[in-house]
Amino acid sequence: MIIKKFQGKTEEEAMSAARREMGENVVLMSARSHKKKGLLSFLKKPLVEVTVGMEEESERQTSNAFSMLAKQSVNRGLYPSDKLLSDVPEEPAAEKTEKVIEQRLDSLQSLLEKQLKATPEKDEFEKGAPEDSTVSFLKLIYNTLINNEVAEKYANELIDDIGKLDTQKASVDLILGNIYQKMILKFGQPVTIPLGLDKQRVIFFIGPTGVGKTTTIAKLASQLCVNHKKKVVLLTTDTYRIAAAEQLRTYASILNVPFKVIYTEDEMMAAIKEYEEYDYILVDTAGHSQHNGEQKDAMAHFLRSVDDSVDKDTYLVVSATTKYRDLVAIADAYSEFTDYKLIFTKLDETTTLGNLFNLCMHTGASMSYVTCGQNVPDDIEVFSPQSTVKQLLGGK
Repeated sequence: MIIKKFQGKTEEEAMSAARREMGENVVLMSARSHKKKGLLSFLKKPLVEVTVGMEEESERQTSNAFSMLAKQSVNRGLYPSDKLLSDVPEEPAAEKTEKVIEQRLDSLQSLLEKQLKATPEKDEFEKGAPEDSTVSFLKLIYNTLINNEVAEKYANELIDDIGKLDTQKASVDLILGNIYQKMILKFGQPVTIPLGLDKQRVIFFIGPTGVGKTTTIAKLASQLCVNHKKKVVLLTTDTYRIAAAEQLRTYASILNVPFKVIYTEDEMMAAIKEYEEYDYILVDTAGHSQHNGEQKDAMAHFLRSVDDSVDKDTYLVVSATTKYRDLVAIADAYSEFTDYKLIFTKLDETTTLGNLFNLCMHTGASMSYVTCGQNVPDDIEVFSPQSTVKQLLGGK
């Protein structure tokens, strides 16, 4: 893993410098204001310093000692922990010299020592047995991931990745920083609706019934219209549920934007032509069972009817409360005919966020937005890998 810092007048300028040097796959880990030093520093505007990360291809063989350590961390039932981290910073521990990071890691070390003293097996973990202590800490992390419903497969992979570290340097802070950074990199940078347009953009929202597609569209349409002064059109191909069409019609009326119900592919192309002066066309679609082949085919035809004269995006909207096995089935069904980005809804209705990590890993799709309530337009935000990983590791 490569971690570097870059500075610029704005976050965008700093990130551009990072991409020029490291490539397009860099992920923003943290950003902060950085004041210039010197006699006249008070006259100068502060710079923005970003910390970025990128996974590097490593062909180093996992040491036998640490491979055994990783397996022990998964297999030994030491003691589950409901809360591992009480206050993990949203920036990674890229430099252990940073005071805030050191404080957090010191508290984690104290937590580990307290739990070791509390367990009946404490005699096994005397001073001079750092490997056992490391095994214990790995187990704490593993149990916390499982408690947050991260799939065993991905929790095991994260623990196994620790085997690539140098055994002699496998301190608690190094383990925590490594897993934290790796999870952020695996999520990747969120991909959202672009604001700088070269041509009209048609955006389809797909997904099963009851996940909040229509409300999510209204939230995004409101932000585009009110916050960014963009010209938006709302369409729906959901001719199965009258209530869904009327709901979107009501939102369109409130926002004072055009609205149409689309029945055929020809009507879709006609609507795109009719509203060619508009910036965005947001398309609601009928939710359906992943087992309904006829409805899947109909949706695939709608998606394919949009030609290259416009830009096209597709967002799969799913609920964070859905069982992981069902999420996989839903995602796989839509993957048969389109690529998509992920929007998770109903985060306010669940206490665990493991499904976000699981589905991102399973599909390889980019995360985009999350919603946490029914209020339009407020209860939606860009997905934050930093805060999500923090929660997955036990933070609040």
